Amino acid sequence: MAEPATASVERRAMAFDRLEIAYDDRVLEPRPWTAQQSHWAAELIADAPAGPVLELCSGVGHIGLLAIARRPRPLVCVDVSPVACAYARRNAEAAGLSRLVDVREGRLDEALTVDERFAVVIADPPWVPSAETGRFPQDPLLAIDGGPDGLDVARECLRVAARHLLPDGDLVLQVGTRGQAEILAGECDMLRLDEVRYCERGVLARFHCDTASSASGQ
Repeated sequence: MAEPATASVERRAMAFDRLEIAYDDRVLEPRPWTAQQSHWAAELIADAPAGPVLELCSGVGHIGLLAIARRPRPLVCVDVSPVACAYARRNAEAAGLSRLVDVREGRLDEALTVDERFAVVIADPPWVPSAETGRFPQDPLLAIDGGPDGLDVARECLRVAARHLLPDGDLVLQVGTRGQAEILAGECDMLRLDEVRYCERGVLARFHCDTASSASGQ
């Protein structure tokens, strides 16, 4: 496997719950608190319909990998960054999970086939409003800039989840505030906002796909 880091970039590693995750400064440094998203997803996987897990805006893969390390299922990771995808593959191999993981580089709306369906979707999109990204100079702009209201990519994650979730499946979405989660809920009829959990630097929102709403979108 090709090394994701180059001679001029220092590869780093950090403990992320039970996993060791590699990354470098070209990608968003994994936040330890986001393990809460992995844990919640794992809880949902335990009772989810049969089917794989999808991680959107997967970065170096840490959130999805930890979820399936706790509750093994096939995992599809999607990210637009080739560097992040290279690290996701490396981290899956290091965790002994590569046989379960399919990493796809590309746009969220182009990486999946029309007929693919998932039991649980995990999404960690950029959610910082463009005007506020200067507060985080250490972070790659691509990984944090969510557009004017911080929700441009989150909206796309919601649309993709609505198209590809199985009936009775769930989306666990990370955004910055409860207000952002409620805005998204008001814009999507196919997924129901069931719960919001507050975390260290953001919130996690669970959106549920009812059988009726899923059927109406087919």
